[in-house]
Amino acid sequence: MRTHLSTCCGLLFNTFPLTSPLSRLTMARSNTSKPKVDKLQQLLHSDPSGGWDKCWEKGMTPWDLGQPTPILVHLHQTGTLPKGRALIPGCGSGHDVVAIASPERFVVGLDVSENAIKQATKVAVFIIKSAENFAFLEADFFSWRPTQLFDLIFDYTFFCAIEPEMRSRWASKIRDLLKPDGELITLIFPISDHEGGPPYKVSVSNYEEVLHPMGIRAESIVENHLAIPPRRGREKLGRWKRSICKSLL
Repeated sequence: MRTHLSTCCGLLFNTFPLTSPLSRLTMARSNTSKPKVDKLQQLLHSDPSGGWDKCWEKGMTPWDLGQPTPILVHLHQTGTLPKGRALIPGCGSGHDVVAIASPERFVVGLDVSENAIKQATKVAVFIIKSAENFAFLEADFFSWRPTQLFDLIFDYTFFCAIEPEMRSRWASKIRDLLKPDGELITLIFPISDHEGGPPYKVSVSNYEEVLHPMGIRAESIVENHLAIPPRRGREKLGRWKRSICKSLL
């Protein structure tokens, strides 16, 4: 089972530029991602509280694309993302935060890892000089209490990284952070049958089971046609809206 999990997660977490030749991609899957995911899981299980920060410190981040998420960039460029305030929990190196920030959209990148936030700050400085449209914060998503709600929350490789028993808390927090007419956008990943994690396997029903009781339902769930090659067929784009209900903020 351990070998099956490592191989499967290697395929799921693998990240390469979209222009990489298929032969190079296949070779890198087996030679690079599998040992990285093995070490990632060992580190996280041995140090649940500080494991994520150590992953960033040691450069063991096989989930990180090293570039903005293609489908998110597409939604931004086509004007189909909500404007206002946006939140990206587990923002990591911050590429998505910088990519969708604009004068019409202020984006908060949140991560529990100090080293991730340091990396995100470096990325932001390299890409753009002005940070007036975004901010990076080191904080625990589950205990963080901002003073303002959000028009948009984007979740990718965050839901699958938390322990499955914490998913109800995730949904409750999403509800409390969204404005009454806010939108949650999820990349539902990894859709697979592997055991263990992270990444833990997910399905559309896993999201529905925890979001529906919060009054949040999908307006659309489709295949992510812009998924990077190793993840094609393993992730879907979900767009969710919350019902009007009282926030706990």
